[in-house]
Amino acid sequence: MNGIKTGLTLAGVAAALALGACSKKQGVADALPPQPATVADNGGGSGSGLGNTIVPGSNADFLAQMNGRNVIYFDTDKFDVDATDAAALRSQAEWLGRYPDKRATIEGHCDERGTREYNIALGERRANAAKTYLVSVGIDASRLTTVSYGKERPVALGSNEAAWAQNRRAATITID
Repeated sequence: MNGIKTGLTLAGVAAALALGACSKKQGVADALPPQPATVADNGGGSGSGLGNTIVPGSNADFLAQMNGRNVIYFDTDKFDVDATDAAALRSQAEWLGRYPDKRATIEGHCDERGTREYNIALGERRANAAKTYLVSVGIDASRLTTVSYGKERPVALGSNEAAWAQNRRAATITID
């Protein structure tokens, strides 16, 4: 009987410890490190910490300066550069012009419709259309590479026009 009491007592202690471990302790949140700072400026200004400074010429700088213009969008089954795309590509070219040692990769993407082979070819045509435009405004072709992901890397999931429109794109990524 004494062994049963000891077993019950140990079980009670274990249960109390388990419940105590799950309960929130007062002041624990105060002991956690602060959340990382967000980038407040677009130009790599001087900040007080590592988390709030963008290095000029980095991919983070490129993305901040482009403010979404690192991606151009296409109509269904198209790869032509329209006026909106041209403006975005000119912004990319201006940034690349400031950093002549930087290289970039242009990724071609498609929506989920069509065969894998068709979408790989269409994604390549989209990436090459963006590259051709950048070269036409003065960027050396040797600084630009292209890759097609076809429908393999969607940014929007869903089988509707809103998702498809976001996935028909060419994205420029600079190489750090």
